[in-house]
Amino acid sequence: MTHRVKLGDLAKDSITGFKGVAIARTEYLNGCERIALQPEKLSKDGLPIEDRYFDEPQVILVKPKSKPKAKPVGGPREKSVRRR
Repeated sequence: MTHRVKLGDLAKDSITGFKGVAIARTEYLNGCERIALQPEKLSKDGLPIEDRYFDEPQVILVKPKSKPKAKPVGGPREKSVRRR
C-alpha cells in the first residue's frame, strides 16, 4: 500500500490545521490508519509539545522529508601506498 505521507514528512491535519512531522503510523485490524504528528516548535516552557494522532485520509503532505547530503567517507592520508 502506498502512503501519501511518509514518516519524517512535514504534514498538516486538514480539519484542525495542526502541523508537525509524521513520527508514527498505526494500522488497526478494522483497516483504520492513523498518523502521529509532532510539532517542530517547543512550548512556552521550552518543552516539546505532545504529538497527536489523526486519521490518515485527513492528513495533507506539506513538505516531503529532505534527504541528507552524502558526506565524504574516510580521512586524510599522507601518501598513497601501492602494493605489488
